Amino acid sequence: MATTVKYDIAAIKDEARQLVEKGLVDRQQPIYALCKYIPGRDWVCVELELEENDFLLRDRIIDLLSKEKWEED
Repeated sequence: MATTVKYDIAAIKDEARQLVEKGLVDRQQPIYALCKYIPGRDWVCVELELEENDFLLRDRIIDLLSKEKWEED
């Protein structure tokens, strides 16, 4: 039996931040690019959570990274 993980907006933002830090996605890519890294069965939940928080799949990943801490100038 497959179980689905509940993704809240904080978890989605954290996942996006980790993927950007690892260099797997770019800040300027659309949010839709995250679907490669989230299991298909969970992606529907992610889409719903994004929609409920006024994000569109065409919005940029940088929109999810509201507070970034710069290590260097």
